[in-house]
Amino acid sequence: MKNGIRSLWKAALLAVSAAAVGAAAQAEEIKLRWGHYLPDSGFVQVEKNFAKKIEERTNGRVKIEITFAGGLGKGPEVATLAGRGAIDMASVAPGYYPDQLLFWKACQIPFVFDEPKEAINILYKSYQEFPIFKEELDRINVMYLFQQPLGSYYMTGPDPNCDTVEGLKGKKIRSFGADLPKMHAAIGAVPVTVAPVEVYEALQRGTIDYSFLNAGNVESLRLYEPGKYSCGTAMTIAGHLIVIGKGSWDKLPADVQEIFADQARKSQQEYLDWLETGTASSIAKIEAEGGVFKEFPASELAKWVAATPDLLKGWEENMAERGFGDQAKEVRAAWREWAK
Repeated sequence: MKNGIRSLWKAALLAVSAAAVGAAAQAEEIKLRWGHYLPDSGFVQVEKNFAKKIEERTNGRVKIEITFAGGLGKGPEVATLAGRGAIDMASVAPGYYPDQLLFWKACQIPFVFDEPKEAINILYKSYQEFPIFKEELDRINVMYLFQQPLGSYYMTGPDPNCDTVEGLKGKKIRSFGADLPKMHAAIGAVPVTVAPVEVYEALQRGTIDYSFLNAGNVESLRLYEPGKYSCGTAMTIAGHLIVIGKGSWDKLPADVQEIFADQARKSQQEYLDWLETGTASSIAKIEAEGGVFKEFPASELAKWVAATPDLLKGWEENMAERGFGDQAKEVRAAWREWAK
């Protein structure tokens, strides 16, 4: 009898202990580090909201800490750092990875998209319909969550003569990636590669004559201080991807993965909704600080487009040389059709 009671107690204690261990594991706090190449500002508020929503929806089980301005790695580094597990999440500008994100970088080719929502919708559709987009992310061991849309681009600098193709000839313009320099060189401007966080100083020192960024970045980087005049818009491209390393993803419980996926969809829509109000708000704040916006006339933009080679076709030809000709041909044809 005594042995039976002891056995019952032992079984009960083991059950309680197992339940306690399970509850502790379930309640264990998960901390994720997110590396961002841009400075902290309202321009990335949707991404900060994502981190906050994840913490709220997991009842504090998951906390995401975003480190801005390249504190965990520069723009061309954060994707591979997330893939290796050195950090957990990253905001990844495809143009910084011209030899790794061969198809994703096409979303930052000039004169392909007419407006920001179109760019994001086409990219998301491409991710769903063309396996090569997922395969590229698989190769660097990260998973796609959502993407930042960008407002269209302005030339920002101290000289007001930025509203004609002729006025930009010989001017040093901030550039990046493989294709933007070709766009600038096509009209006789001088492309200069400068990271966003270095643009303010580059304008101050005269390393560049004009920045080339959207209104949100002009505001967050306070570029209206060294560069009073913003002429545009001149180009629309898609922004950075928000990704999570596969190793970090696999460590998340299944219910948390579901929350991440659902919140990513909601944050994508929040970003699209933000486009209209966010850009208008940035322009208003810049003007309140003394910044001046000048229209880049459609006739001048037409001259710029005419002077620039078909960069999407050039991308397709380059992909063919790399052995991706069939996939690139399909993507280019689809984009031209979807953008009509």
